[in-house]
Amino acid sequence: MRFVRIPTVSAHCDLPCGVYDPAQARIEAESIKAICKKVADNDDADFRVRATIIKEQRSELVKHHLWVLWTDYFKAPHFEKYPNLHTLFNEATKLAGASGTKGAFDEATADELLAKIDEIDVIFKETKQA
Repeated sequence: MRFVRIPTVSAHCDLPCGVYDPAQARIEAESIKAICKKVADNDDADFRVRATIIKEQRSELVKHHLWVLWTDYFKAPHFEKYPNLHTLFNEATKLAGASGTKGAFDEATADELLAKIDEIDVIFKETKQA
C-alpha cells in the first residue's frame, strides 16, 4: 500500500473570495432607513403593519449578514490586528435588533447602523488587500 501525502491548505475564509461582503448588510440597512422615512409620512394602518413586518425582516437579514462575516470571514489574526472588531459587530447587530431598527421606526438608529456597517466595511476592505 502506498501513502500519499495530502498537502495542507489554508484560506482566510470558508469560501472563495467574493462571497462575503458587508454590502449585503448595507443594502438591507438602506431598505430599513427608507421604510422609516415612508412610515413617517403615512398614517394608513395597513401600510404601517406591512412596513413593520418588512422592516423586522430586513433587520434580521442585516444581523444574519453581519453574523456570517463575523463568524465565517473574519479570523483570529483579523481580531488581533483590529481589536475593536468584536465590539463593532456587537454594536451593529444590537442596532439591528429589538432595541434598534427591528423595534422602532427611527431614522437616526438606521443611520447609526449604517455607520457601523461602514466601519466594518473599511476593515473588511483592508483585509481583502492583505
